[in-house]
Amino acid sequence: MEIINGIENLKRSFKNPVVTLGNFDGVHLGHQKIFQRVKEEALKSHGEGVVITFEPHPLKVLAPEKFLPLLSPYRKKMILIEKSGVHTVLCIEFSLTFSEMTPLDFIKTILVDKINVKKVIIGYNYHFGQGQKGDALTLEEAGKVFHFDVEVIEPLKIGSTIVSSSKIRNLIQAGEIEEASILLGRDYPIIGKVVEGAQRGKTLGFPTANLEISDELYPKAGVYAVEVEWRQQQLNGLANIGWNPTFATEKTGKGNPLSFEVYILDFHHNLYGEEIQVSFKRRIRDEIRFDSPAQLIQQIEKDIQWVKENVFRKKKSHP
Repeated sequence: MEIINGIENLKRSFKNPVVTLGNFDGVHLGHQKIFQRVKEEALKSHGEGVVITFEPHPLKVLAPEKFLPLLSPYRKKMILIEKSGVHTVLCIEFSLTFSEMTPLDFIKTILVDKINVKKVIIGYNYHFGQGQKGDALTLEEAGKVFHFDVEVIEPLKIGSTIVSSSKIRNLIQAGEIEEASILLGRDYPIIGKVVEGAQRGKTLGFPTANLEISDELYPKAGVYAVEVEWRQQQLNGLANIGWNPTFATEKTGKGNPLSFEVYILDFHHNLYGEEIQVSFKRRIRDEIRFDSPAQLIQQIEKDIQWVKENVFRKKKSHP
C-alpha cells in the first residue's frame, strides 16, 4: 500500500481517482463497506481508489479536553486499511490552520486542484471544513460545478445496531469484547512492544509478556482470552489488563500503574523488545485482589484450563 504523508508530498497525479474521506477510527465494518465501494468504482472506471484521512485526529487539535483514546492510532489504522485491500492512502496533517479552510476551499484546493477527483464516496454522517459545515450536499453542489460524482453510503446496521466507532468504543470500555468484534468484523487488536515488567509472572510460574502502555483504547480491566500474533505465528493466551491489586498497597490496586500482561500458552521464548499483536477474543472475569500469591496461582490455573476447554479447544477430527 502506498502511504502519502502530507498533501505537500503528493508528487504524482492519480488516474480517474475515486476518493473517500474520513477519520476511519477502528476501520470497522461500516468503513470497510465504504472502502469496498471505492475499490469497485475505481475498478469500473479503470482508475485509482484513494483513502484520504487525517493525522492527528481533528478532535485532538480542536478540543483536546474531549479527545478519547483511539481504537486505531495511526500505525494500526494504516495496517488495517491495507488489510481491507486499499492501495493508496493520503494522510493530511490536521492543524488549526487547516481546520480554518472552508468546505469549498477544501474541495477546490485539495479534491479538484491537487487530486482531480472523479468521484467522492462518503459515509452518511461525514462533515468537513471550517466548523464542520461541509457535508454530502456541499459535495454534490460542488460536483455539478467541478464535474465529479458523489455517492453517500447509508449506515450499516447489524440487527438494530448502527455500526459506529463510538458504539464500538463503548462496548470495549465495558468489556463487551465479543459484541465489539461483531461490529469491527474481527477481534479487537492492540499492537505493542514487549517491555520489562515486575517479573511477578515468572516468580509465580506464569511468565508474562508486559506490553508498553500507549494512548490507545484498552478494554475494561480484567482477564481475557486472546490470540497473539508474533513473527507471523498465531498463539493462544491469557491477558490481564489492570492494576495488579494482589500486589498493591491499596485494596483497589489503583496505586499501581496500569499494566497489560499476556501469558502465552505453551510458549517459552523471550519476547523482550519484540512487537506483538494481541487480539481480544473473550472476557473471562474481572481483575480480583487475592489474599495471597498462592490463591492467585490457583485462579490462573483455573483460567488456563477454562480457556483451553471453552475458547481454544481444537475440534476433534472424525475418521
